[in-house]
Amino acid sequence: MSDSSSPGLTRRTFLKLSAGVAGGAVLADLKALGLDTREIRARALAAPLKQGKETPSICPYCAVGCGQIVTVEAANGQIIDIQGNADSPINQGTLCPKGAATFQLDVNPLRWTTVKYRAPGSDHWEDQTLDWAMDRIASLVKQTRDAHFNENQDMPDGKGGTVSKRVMNTYAIASLGGATMDNEWNYIHQKLMHGLGVVYLENQARI
Repeated sequence: MSDSSSPGLTRRTFLKLSAGVAGGAVLADLKALGLDTREIRARALAAPLKQGKETPSICPYCAVGCGQIVTVEAANGQIIDIQGNADSPINQGTLCPKGAATFQLDVNPLRWTTVKYRAPGSDHWEDQTLDWAMDRIASLVKQTRDAHFNENQDMPDGKGGTVSKRVMNTYAIASLGGATMDNEWNYIHQKLMHGLGVVYLENQARI
């Protein structure tokens, strides 16, 4: 975002310059009060600066769609920083606590890289591959749907009686979405669930 009076000056650059000016003013005020600011300056200069390729992105949480800037190491593509995008008209650089912690979601040594599975009646977890888990989930969903699928159901006819109506659904399966599902994922997810005849659909972010 720029204007004719300051060509090439983006909102992001303006905020960076403003922060620098404000920081300099604070140091000047401290010096005027007789405080030694050399240690503060030394620490500021010693702080590592995260430099790399900056790519605009969108926060993976909820459906607001806050803009983010993902900084990656040019050499290996490793994510080194994620922050709010000041040029976004939605959040203007701000992020909620979950959005501000997105870096910890993407880059975390404690993050599991295998599927954890505990068989019925077992007392321990087993490591399985994602392909194995997806095949098992699909198989169990089909078995449950086939065993409890309703083509027709008796419904009130408004006259004190009932009438058989074609419903093509199942009440044996429910789906609860998570807060990291964006709008596009939610759209495809509800299309899949409705195609299976699932009636009970909810999302954790709305609760």
